[in-house]
Amino acid sequence: MRLDKYLKVSRIIKRRTIAKEACENGRVAINDKVAKPSTDVKEGDIIEITFATRKLKAKIVNIAEHVRKEEAKEMYIIIEGEEDKE
Repeated sequence: MRLDKYLKVSRIIKRRTIAKEACENGRVAINDKVAKPSTDVKEGDIIEITFATRKLKAKIVNIAEHVRKEEAKEMYIIIEGEEDKE
């Protein structure tokens, strides 16, 4: 699954366009490498997102095309940072 789509489906970032912009601006890394919006993600990858004043580090544990809001939090585990979303 594309990185920008994963960020939207998992509700880490609310809109895909914002997820795409974050990737294009170099604020998202997968396994310590800056990632493009089209980068494929897989289970076990570590995503790091730099927001304006904080960082979020999460491990991907599940990938699904469609999930309900309640199930979205089961797609990743927060390693570092807050769950507070942009």
